[in-house]
Amino acid sequence: MVDVTTPLPGTVPAFTDAYLPARPRAIALVLHGGAETNEEPVGGRSLSWRRGRGLARQISPILVADGIGVVLLRYKLKGWNAGPGGLPSPVPDARWALEELRSRHDLPVVIVGHSMGARTGVAVADDPAVRGVVALAPWLPKDEPIDPLAGKFLRAAHGRSDKITSARATRAYVERASAIADADFTDMGRVGHYLLRRVPLWNAVAVASVREILVGV
Repeated sequence: MVDVTTPLPGTVPAFTDAYLPARPRAIALVLHGGAETNEEPVGGRSLSWRRGRGLARQISPILVADGIGVVLLRYKLKGWNAGPGGLPSPVPDARWALEELRSRHDLPVVIVGHSMGARTGVAVADDPAVRGVVALAPWLPKDEPIDPLAGKFLRAAHGRSDKITSARATRAYVERASAIADADFTDMGRVGHYLLRRVPLWNAVAVASVREILVGV
């Protein structure tokens, strides 16, 4: 793991964990989940951030061995916080992360997002560096725009026992996105939202999806 220096929670977005090979060929940017509305800072006790940290740590050995770096972003605030005329809170944070990765590495990026992180990843998928989004138990409402995914990849995985976000909504979103993107849905079976059951399978799906999106890179 590469040491990263992070500022105080709630001040600016930050990379909190980075696993990088000596000469990376691509970056997997991990975006953690959150709440629909919550303006508290994302601190070290945030369960959503800690789940993202666990995911990044678990998928990094295989990806790093394959020449793919893994970097975890911490948002400023815990919530999506969409307001009239304003950008949801994590979207500018993810834009900042992509700009930082461009300035540091200038490599193709695959976003690996859980829940709200997947929604954030889709929102910023129009960035030129982003090749696609791996969406794990994503929060994708029925009216969520598909336009940012034009010409990109979407690999979504969802469990049928999820009571927080909807596997049915995810499947419907993938079907809509298929009109403009290379989109696919994986049924994870009867598991819930928090990536706590069938953990090796979640990790395997994430790794395989990142690799598939980066074929030829």
